[in-house]
Amino acid sequence: MEEKIKNLIKDVIEENNYILDDVVYEKEGSINFLRVIIDKVGIMDVEDCVNVSNLINPILDEEDPIEENYILDVCSKEKGSEEDE
Repeated sequence: MEEKIKNLIKDVIEENNYILDDVVYEKEGSINFLRVIIDKVGIMDVEDCVNVSNLINPILDEEDPIEENYILDVCSKEKGSEEDE
């Protein structure tokens, strides 16, 4: 499933100067998460994650590759750096 999602969203992410690092679908407790991990040349910030989320959300809604309900979590490659903010 992750590979299918990567193929759906990779082009639009790269066209907007981001790098698709990974796609992970996992369950935490009773909640399903689709984590899209991105990177770019330069400094990543929250706005980058919001931008990519806005880019890929319509694609995921239209293609509907996941039957269950899930939370889309677009995050940067270095998750630990957010703790300093």
